[in-house]
Amino acid sequence: MSKKAKIVGIILALALTGAFTYRFVQMGAAGSEQGEHAGEAGHTEAKHEEEGHAKEEKGHEGEHAGEAGHDEHGAAGSVTMKPEIQKQNGVVLAAAKPLRLAGVIRATGKVEVNADRIAHVAPRIPGKVISVRASLGDSVSAGQSLATLDSVEVGEAIGRYRQAKTRLTLAQGNMDRVKALVDRKIAARKDILQAETDYKTAQTELATDEERLTLYGVSVVEVRGGARKPLLPVRSPIGGIVTEKHAIVGELADPSKSLYTVADLSSVWVLVDINEKDLAKVHKGQGAVVTVGAFPDLKLKGRITYIADLVDESTRTVKARVEVANPGRKLKPEMFATAELALAADAPPVLAVPEDAVQELDGKKVVFVAEEGNRFEARQVQLGRSAAGVVEIASGLKEGESYAAKGAFILKSEVKKGEVVDEHGHGK
Repeated sequence: MSKKAKIVGIILALALTGAFTYRFVQMGAAGSEQGEHAGEAGHTEAKHEEEGHAKEEKGHEGEHAGEAGHDEHGAAGSVTMKPEIQKQNGVVLAAAKPLRLAGVIRATGKVEVNADRIAHVAPRIPGKVISVRASLGDSVSAGQSLATLDSVEVGEAIGRYRQAKTRLTLAQGNMDRVKALVDRKIAARKDILQAETDYKTAQTELATDEERLTLYGVSVVEVRGGARKPLLPVRSPIGGIVTEKHAIVGELADPSKSLYTVADLSSVWVLVDINEKDLAKVHKGQGAVVTVGAFPDLKLKGRITYIADLVDESTRTVKARVEVANPGRKLKPEMFATAELALAADAPPVLAVPEDAVQELDGKKVVFVAEEGNRFEARQVQLGRSAAGVVEIASGLKEGESYAAKGAFILKSEVKKGEVVDEHGHGK
């Protein structure tokens, strides 16, 4: 090989080496740049992730802040109420303490009309019913006219009254005339005595006829005013409710047929059956609390006014009568009723609270126990026996703990309001 050829080969080799080296350097630079971009992307994603976690934590903090800010109702089953609000709503606190509960006898029976406050309204004399002025269920007052009759006897009584009035007028005129004659010495003394006797007899007859009209229910003033034949009113002797009506226009009525029955239901009787074994514990004048199925929350106080002297052979019970006030006339005759007769408190004291302090929340019996910071906890309790408006707390409440003795229903309402607020503080 010539020298020239060797030089050319060396130049080509150097050129190829330089090209290869340049290419390698370029590739390395590109790879480094991609690595830097990849690192920057990873750093950005990590940054976004950290920001997301920060926002999420912030959101949770906001939720906790919202829950902490919901002071009015607090957690489920508790409620916070400021002292001034408690006073406005009648919430009264008391310390739980042992009480001596009176024994109770429960007797069943039914409601009946108070027989001392019922009247069967009938006319005093026979007559034909001309008008009817009261219907079944009407409230009437004492002396109110319920119906009017057209009576023949009333006409006859008015005729006798007018005749007696005429005789009295004549007797008075005759007496005045005889007195004048006696004064002139024309008539004898015995004549004036006879005239005075006739006048007094006429007075008595007129008074009798007036009394007869009054007994019939006819106004003497109307008769004196010239009324030919006034209608006979049938009046209620007592105030009350019309429970029966038999008056029909056009029918004949007489004293043996009752046209109306009026009952004063402001007071009723509850006849109960007392077991023979409990008879020694029951006495006249003893207090009783009456309840009926139609109004289970209604408790009416009464007293025993009568105890029968005979024992029923089949049931071995004795009838007792409880007289009880009936506000609003909620107790209806023939209703089934239960009477609780209070006995002397002879058992050991037990932890007890007023019945109104116990409320039902989500199917559980609870008492609102006062905690720190004006917060009330709806604590579940187990009940024992009850008597005279108080109930035994078998478990769930300790002696000395402060609880809502009054106004527990208001606290229950506040708890129920809190249940309709969602976790974000918005109404459902």
